[in-house]
Amino acid sequence: MLKKILLVDDSALIHQMYRLVLARYRCEILAAKNGQEALDLLAVHNDIQLVLLDINMPVMNGVQFLEKRSLLGIMREIPVIVVSTEGEERDTIKALKFGASGYLTKPFTPTQLREIIAKVLPASATALADV
Repeated sequence: MLKKILLVDDSALIHQMYRLVLARYRCEILAAKNGQEALDLLAVHNDIQLVLLDINMPVMNGVQFLEKRSLLGIMREIPVIVVSTEGEERDTIKALKFGASGYLTKPFTPTQLREIIAKVLPASATALADV
């Protein structure tokens, strides 16, 4: 069962939508507006179990976050699902190369988000079996 998820997106509206969909997991949600804020949160919170990551953000974008996390060895075992409007194959390949566990293109449905979470973290699927 999920306990803590990190949302990384520069859109307040996307953060609200995530919170509505993820409320069913009954977990704590941390939020970052860019990759640098996400790295800072990962350094402080050692119990994050999943990262939902946008690609296009100011300061540090999603691919830069994945690259830096990989180079620094920060919480590399935490699954990262890239959720982005960037649906091009090259972006997907680059994100997967630097450690993304899955890729979801915006716009998405709540069901699609829950399905990719269940695929990346199979243990979490039982928490949503009745929703």
